[in-house]
Amino acid sequence: MDLIRIICAILLPPLGVFLQVGIGGAFWLNILLTLLGYIPGIVHAVWVIAKR
Repeated sequence: MDLIRIICAILLPPLGVFLQVGIGGAFWLNILLTLLGYIPGIVHAVWVIAKR
């Protein structure tokens, strides 16, 4: 299941974070990072998925 989340995180970072933690602080932070730059959003999403 983590592999699917990581693939979602690469394609659409907020979706990967949402699947892992739901709507919360990490989700909104990831949306902000994705809007500021796609790569920071991906890095944050993979980090959140790998951490849990």
